[in-house]
Amino acid sequence: MDYISVKEAAEKWGVTSRMVNYHCVAGRIKGAQKIGNMWVLPKDAVKPEDGRRKMETCDSISAYALKERREHR
Repeated sequence: MDYISVKEAAEKWGVTSRMVNYHCVAGRIKGAQKIGNMWVLPKDAVKPEDGRRKMETCDSISAYALKERREHR
């Protein structure tokens, strides 16, 4: 199996290397291994979902409210 570094995964996924490291420590990346003091990930590893935010559906919020939120950003 081919592995990539945390830095390579961060560039691939468009996040910081600290965020990738956080996911590794939390066990959110299948196949990630710690070798010495460095994490390595399978080359085909999938970026985990960001658990800090919940996706809002149209069922829970009206289309009007969604439009209002987008305009105020």
